[in-house]
Amino acid sequence: MPESRNAGTVSPKDRRERIIAACDCVIDLASALFNVSGKELRKSGRCVDEVSRVRQIAMYVAHVVLELNMTDIGKGFGRDRTTVIHACHLIEDMRDDEEFDAIVCRTERVVEAAFRNRPIF
Repeated sequence: MPESRNAGTVSPKDRRERIIAACDCVIDLASALFNVSGKELRKSGRCVDEVSRVRQIAMYVAHVVLELNMTDIGKGFGRDRTTVIHACHLIEDMRDDEEFDAIVCRTERVVEAAFRNRPIF
């Protein structure tokens, strides 16, 4: 697990830009891992279930690995915080399935490795 991401003093504008950049990176990683278009993952509104599930995993991983709060993830993914809350609860519940849990674990490891030497704040 990376060290705390909330250390140091960052201006609100820099903080917002860093959150968006971090979420963009997570979206790009999820796009590559799941072979889903980054454009589709960033698209506003509803989409096919497969794309939504990948986005939900990415939101969950951003919360768990990067320790971002739901509001920040919502801003970074262009969604409402309640959408992020729903995604995190859904993914957490689905982790009871061993195969699905392995997929989420792999995604967590990739994101953790990508941010290991790249603090957000």
